[in-house]
Amino acid sequence: MKILIAEDDFTSRLLLQELLKHHGSCHVAVNGKEAVEAVRLAFEIGEPYDLVCLDIMMPEMDGQQALKEIRALEESKGTWANKKMKIMMTSALADMKNVSEAHQNLCDAYLLKPIYKSKLLDKLHSLKLIE
Repeated sequence: MKILIAEDDFTSRLLLQELLKHHGSCHVAVNGKEAVEAVRLAFEIGEPYDLVCLDIMMPEMDGQQALKEIRALEESKGTWANKKMKIMMTSALADMKNVSEAHQNLCDAYLLKPIYKSKLLDKLHSLKLIE
């Protein structure tokens, strides 16, 4: 599995890398703008990500905007619905506005911080990324 972790907080980024490294190769972006660029480059080389973990509160471009732009990139590339990358929001924001907005913009999962290994693995399993 090819994974992109978009997280501006060093500790959260390190934790996600540690938890996910056994399931695939992890790339890192420190803001939403870098995440969108990483996804665009992955499409260009024909190796899109299987999973993108997006924090919401990031500098330069937040995770909600990055989610919209990533889904727009997929659409522009003609990605079929069943071939779209899985996008999981990883955020401390539990309010209905942010959760609803993320789902309206087609995120596949929403995981609240602090992130626990068992909850992360449950999400990966439910997304059929691991068995």
